[in-house]
Amino acid sequence: MARRMTKAQREWRPGMPKKRRSTKVLFASTVLMLEAFVVFFATLAVFGLRRDEIPPAVILTSGLVLAVVLVLTCAVVTKKWGIGLGWILQFVIIAGGFLEPVVFVVGIAFALTWFYGLRQGARVDRENVERDRLQAEWEKANPEEGSAV
Repeated sequence: MARRMTKAQREWRPGMPKKRRSTKVLFASTVLMLEAFVVFFATLAVFGLRRDEIPPAVILTSGLVLAVVLVLTCAVVTKKWGIGLGWILQFVIIAGGFLEPVVFVVGIAFALTWFYGLRQGARVDRENVERDRLQAEWEKANPEEGSAV
């Protein structure tokens, strides 16, 4: 049975340089995955502390859905609306502080980490583009040297 090839596999040719992955996307995905774990454990904490006030099914379902949405958002952070969804999720997590006040601190810390990761990741991506451009110029000017990488 023939295996379907991805677009990248179909377009690949020998000698093609490997496309550099985005550091911004890497940082954003890392923060979202860490938040998913924290949301899962915060859900268990709220369940243990507030199950007499809030129906347990509501606590568990909403917490698990939020954790899954955080994980699935990793797949769309390459798109502009994916970053927007990430920001919305940051505010949802901060709002979880109304259920358990410690979540305010954790949510704000993660929102700051999200902001820092996006900002620094974009900076690193810009530097990598410039570095790749300079490397290509050097290789064009020095063909006898070969690739410096």
